[in-house]
Amino acid sequence: MKFMVDFSSLGLACAWYAVCVSVLVEIAAAQSKATTDQYEVNVLNSIFQKWRLSESKNWNISGEPCSGVAIDDSPFTNQNYNPLIKCDCSFNGGSTCHITQLKIFQLNVVGPIPEELWTLTYLNNLDLRQNSLTGNLSSSIGNLTRLQYVSFGQNALSGKVPKEIGKLTELKSLAFGTNNFSGPLPDEIGNLLKLEQLYIASSGVSGPIPSTFANLQNLQTVWIFDTELSGKVPDFIGNWTKLTALRLYGNALDGPIPSTFSNLTSLVDLRLSDLPNGGSSLEFLKNMKSLSNLVLRNNNISDSVPSYIGDFQKLLKLDLSFNNLRGKIPDSLFSLSSLSYLFLGNNKLTGALPSEKSASLLNIDLSYNELSGSLPSWVSQQNLQLNLVANNFIVGRSSSSNGLPSGLNCLQQSFPCNRGSGRYYDFAIKCGGPQIRSSENVVFEGDNKTLGPATYYVTESERWAVSNVGLFAESTDPKYTTSSSNQFTNTLDSELFQTARISPGSLRYYGLGLENGNYAVTLRFAEMAFDPNMGSHGRRVFDIYIQGVLVIKNFDIRKEAGGVSYRAVQKQFKTLVSENYLEIHLFWAGKGTCCVPAHGTYGPSVSAISATPDCHVYYTDFKPTVSNKSPDRNKNKNGLIVGLVLGGTFVCLAAFLVFYLVAGRKSRTIKDDGILESCLNGCRYQNFSKKKMMKSADSKDIAPANIRK
Repeated sequence: MKFMVDFSSLGLACAWYAVCVSVLVEIAAAQSKATTDQYEVNVLNSIFQKWRLSESKNWNISGEPCSGVAIDDSPFTNQNYNPLIKCDCSFNGGSTCHITQLKIFQLNVVGPIPEELWTLTYLNNLDLRQNSLTGNLSSSIGNLTRLQYVSFGQNALSGKVPKEIGKLTELKSLAFGTNNFSGPLPDEIGNLLKLEQLYIASSGVSGPIPSTFANLQNLQTVWIFDTELSGKVPDFIGNWTKLTALRLYGNALDGPIPSTFSNLTSLVDLRLSDLPNGGSSLEFLKNMKSLSNLVLRNNNISDSVPSYIGDFQKLLKLDLSFNNLRGKIPDSLFSLSSLSYLFLGNNKLTGALPSEKSASLLNIDLSYNELSGSLPSWVSQQNLQLNLVANNFIVGRSSSSNGLPSGLNCLQQSFPCNRGSGRYYDFAIKCGGPQIRSSENVVFEGDNKTLGPATYYVTESERWAVSNVGLFAESTDPKYTTSSSNQFTNTLDSELFQTARISPGSLRYYGLGLENGNYAVTLRFAEMAFDPNMGSHGRRVFDIYIQGVLVIKNFDIRKEAGGVSYRAVQKQFKTLVSENYLEIHLFWAGKGTCCVPAHGTYGPSVSAISATPDCHVYYTDFKPTVSNKSPDRNKNKNGLIVGLVLGGTFVCLAAFLVFYLVAGRKSRTIKDDGILESCLNGCRYQNFSKKKMMKSADSKDIAPANIRK
């Protein structure tokens, strides 16, 4: 067969090709001749001058802003180009360019937003994240009616959120989280019917969520946490049926969880926590089988773990901790093939552990329940983290034979080790670091064991222990200790503050085998995550409980230190030990920023802990009688705190006898500063007279009426 060439058709095709090439050349030539609107050039120059920025050579070629990457196909999100503008040069027959996108991201820009910015009316994308912008957000923002994406996140903007945002009806994404706004959310935001993303976490807003937000039925992602928004969780959120991600926690909202949430069957990520009032149930979850991340922590949920949870085959993380869940753990939950993280601690679950577990489930918190029985064989699985603290399991003295860290027997309910008369009367811990001796000659034992999402550790001497629960969200390299070589102010012991134990949820320290009596607990903190040179706007906020009693709510280390980092803060509390153990609980209740300077920067942090008898005769007759020594000191490898030597004790007793005779009275009370107290208490690290204790702003009595956790 012979193939014939149709030269007429080929010629026609070539002619069309030539025409197309000619047109493209003309378009390119026209674009090369297009110039940026002169008014916009002047505005851009003014803004950059006020913010001390320079135009990039990648887009400001030969003095023409709309050139280079400003008009090519490179993405606006490209981190190599910052600051960056993008232009549209199709106006006036291709002779005029308008600035349509502006990015000034993380350039430490300081000061207010220039008013002229709001005259760039062709903008459809404005990104001013992670700077140090101050002042109010102008009502003139309403001029930018073409905006589709706008972010002011992680700045220091203040005042009220302007209602004129409601004029930006083309908006698809609105972000003004991590700022210092005040007052309510404007009702007019409910006019943004095209809105798909709303980020207002840590923004400072307060009051109820406006009812007009019911109109926002195109929302797909909503972050509303760490605010003062109040009132009940609105039922209308159940109408946001396109939601795939909802984070609603750490606010002042009340429960219960609305039953309308059952409509949110497209959710993949649901984090709904810290609803203190109104008992909720888990019935609304039944059809949410697309979930991969489910956090319903600290919601006062009164229910059982539903058996249908076994149908959630995409679930990677489940956190139902700090609720009132009852009943047994369903076997189907432990059989989920994708589940890796399970947090069921601080509930009222009963019964034994499931006899089988999927290989993927390697992080399990079941602490503070009423579980019992023997431990199944899977507890010895390699790389498993399993926290069973404060239950009723049958555990031998050497739990390590089961593959678990030793000492679990000491951390079951009632903390049975060294009960009765006790063995110790003090302890001191260097959290997150090696052993250190302070300037007052106090030995702080090292606490540098590797902990994780569901772990505990008991010292060989059974003097103290630590338990950690929680997973740092979105962190690519989660660590549970932190350190800094900086010198810390407001202390003679800078080294004592250079490490800290941190937690994304619940961090508990225990003094074990303590002689019963009144104790003074001293907690030492210093913020090192928020470097002042980086202009960080982060806040770390958590609650402090001593013996289950809330002693400080919303504790902010840096705020306590006068707004600065690397400054030592010390807090002291007086408490009663009546059952030979002391519990110090640092608890994250959803407050503080989550992602400054990086994802996973939140939750409790503590640098050092000590507890000593509170022997001041004005308050108690308690004076230690136990040895304060470990069972076998020759084998101790944990750097135990050593009290005064025996000879020193005799000296103190002699001094007390002399003082008693001179005083000429049988009463143990004394009005002088600390001399008698020091003799009665050789273990004390500091002496506090009544006068000092009354004046100390950092010394708190624990009120029984406070909330327990």
